[in-house]
Amino acid sequence: MPQPRGHTLWIEAEEWAPGEWTPVDDNTDVIVTFADASRWVATFLSYANIQTLTEKNRRTGECLAGAYFWASDMILIDEVSRPRIEEVVQHLIQEGEFEAIFTYLPPADPSDNDEAN
Repeated sequence: MPQPRGHTLWIEAEEWAPGEWTPVDDNTDVIVTFADASRWVATFLSYANIQTLTEKNRRTGECLAGAYFWASDMILIDEVSRPRIEEVVQHLIQEGEFEAIFTYLPPADPSDNDEAN
């Protein structure tokens, strides 16, 4: 089990262009990296974003025209902001639920990391 200390968060939405991230109605992948270099991923979706995606799917016909919705490693959250994501991750670690919700990622390839050179 990952330790509660010594982790970093990568939030995909933080790499988007300014103005593209709407924490109350958005979704983003999050990678948690622990001090032992283990990496874990989950997708955070705001409650409002589920409604937005369902309406889009009704228009486009995806997911049986909005009849269902799924996302792997999904965590529903009131707002997709760094402070709330940090709070949820810390809570999941403390409660011993982290590994049940996040998916383990294989180690990063050092050749893909500019800092490794």
